[in-house]
Amino acid sequence: MATSDMPKLNAALNLGLDAGLTVSEAKEILVQLYAYAGFPRSLNALGELLKVVEARKVRGIEDAPGREPGREIPTGEALIAVGTANQTKISGGPVKNAVTDFAPVINQFLQAHLFGDIFERDNLDWQSRELATVGALAATPGVEAQLRSHMGASLRVGLSAAQLRQVVRILAEHADPQAGERASEALTQALAAAAEH
Repeated sequence: MATSDMPKLNAALNLGLDAGLTVSEAKEILVQLYAYAGFPRSLNALGELLKVVEARKVRGIEDAPGREPGREIPTGEALIAVGTANQTKISGGPVKNAVTDFAPVINQFLQAHLFGDIFERDNLDWQSRELATVGALAATPGVEAQLRSHMGASLRVGLSAAQLRQVVRILAEHADPQAGERASEALTQALAAAAEH
């Protein structure tokens, strides 16, 4: 999805559905990734998922629909509060840096929308959300700082170093060798940072 490679996305979606990924989980991942890869890529990927699901139905494959979020997403000040709490937990502390000081609105959008509206949806766990994010960021040259940050977040939400090494291997073998290299370097740095704390 992050590279707009529809044939590879088609194959990956089929593999995921074959392995038990529900349609709802696939949709949720592709919706969430708009925050990292942009609305056009997300919309195109959702269109590809629709084609995959319809083609599978024609072949007699009925994929598990999955479930929609089960809890109501707060609004207003409650949304900011839950989003800030989610961001702090996932980031390992309050997010405050030169960029958020320079443009505070970006952190407000992150807190309210990404960590509030999106990460508060309970039909996909945080580990799955972070795995999807790591994959998308690894496939995108030039976002190594964010990839490092999400490797660290992946560890904080309960993914193991062994699981993340497996992601690195899968990216190198099935996505793109450069994506695997970026992910490997980010994981090495995230593990070193985690060992310091």
